[in-house]
Amino acid sequence: MLKIGVGAGFSGDRLEPAEYLLKNVDLDYIVFECLAERTIALAQQRKLKDKNLGYDPLLEKRIRSVLPLLIEKNVRMITNMGAANPLAAGRKIIDIAKELGIACKVAVVTGDDVLDKLDDSYVTIETGQPLGDYQSMLSANAYLGIDALLPALESGANIIITGRVADPSLFLAPQVYHYGWDLSDYVLLGKGTITGHLLECGGQVSGGYFADSMKKQIPDLANLGFPYAIIDKDGNAKITKAKGSGGLVNLSTVKEQLLYEVHDPANYLTPDVRADFTSVQLQEVGENVVSVSGGKGHSRPDKLKVSVGYHAGYVGTGEISYAGTDASERATLAKEILEERLAGKLSDFRVDCVGISSVHRKAFREANPYEVRVRAAGRHQLKERAELVGEEVESLYLNGPSAGGGASKHITGSVGIISTLISRDEVQPSVDVLENTVDEVSA
Repeated sequence: MLKIGVGAGFSGDRLEPAEYLLKNVDLDYIVFECLAERTIALAQQRKLKDKNLGYDPLLEKRIRSVLPLLIEKNVRMITNMGAANPLAAGRKIIDIAKELGIACKVAVVTGDDVLDKLDDSYVTIETGQPLGDYQSMLSANAYLGIDALLPALESGANIIITGRVADPSLFLAPQVYHYGWDLSDYVLLGKGTITGHLLECGGQVSGGYFADSMKKQIPDLANLGFPYAIIDKDGNAKITKAKGSGGLVNLSTVKEQLLYEVHDPANYLTPDVRADFTSVQLQEVGENVVSVSGGKGHSRPDKLKVSVGYHAGYVGTGEISYAGTDASERATLAKEILEERLAGKLSDFRVDCVGISSVHRKAFREANPYEVRVRAAGRHQLKERAELVGEEVESLYLNGPSAGGGASKHITGSVGIISTLISRDEVQPSVDVLENTVDEVSA
């Protein structure tokens, strides 16, 4: 049966679990899911500064870590670490393969970049406003599906690297390719998408993020193992993890991931299928093994979602700490001073007393912590206006409550994210194959 493992669930994920999984499980595929909505816009900013960048910052480390194992174990890798520049990422992988003396074929999937195909009339999903209301667009990437990945799989490449592809599609494509599923069999596509959804966040389904102190204890969390799925031709799967790795796979961890980021369980939209989670059956069938059956799907959407990144001005931040007797009172006074001094000068301005009210914006119980950190943040289109935040926080040393310390300030460009829809006819994926041959390695 087909075995698909997870090498990463987000851009900043740990490297070691992928190595452990490759060493201890006979996988067919390993998927590194490393893109979020803002990630690709930030990658586009890096590409604008250097045409050879724009791929995932950890790509080199990950490839150096796993490439020898991929080749030794004959495991194929699928990843969206190409981000805003998949071709540059593919070339970098080939360079690393040459350096390591490894023959390697890389299939690069492009076509998700649709910035030049949008105009101001496109309507945003979130606000209903036209794109023309959002100036300085940085990126626009359509969510590709399995139809973009299958030609890459057919190339025989050791590594398939993409830009923006829907997360579950990265896992669905090898299922379709391996078993030869019909692209109009939406029941199978729905089931395969459900499996992909369970795997896409990596260690989340094996106990990471699930863990909650004493309430939901996870064994050996420091050595959390990433999951893999064993999938049959009918789309039924078993979610598990490598023996000896930390973490836990049980009904609760799988249920939480099943419902994660799902607004309508009967109509989970992807480029490939409208998946229906409502008939999914879960059963613990062994230690750290949960079987997944049921589920179905319906015809795919007519349009593709596009994630649009735009320059949203600058964010200025400033922080200062208060400790000792009456720390909370002095921190609260500092907060009130900043709010008065900066009133009306910034948008999205807020001041938090970290340790009292920074998450929910209010204190839910009596609290008198020994130390409190005040954090102020505000946005403005003008950089010099955003810089006022850090300047006013720093001024609290001599112009605010006593005994403030550890002040810091920072200014950064802000990337906003909105979404729209585009006709499938406007999106034309393509595949480029790069190869480091045995002859080149021998030479």
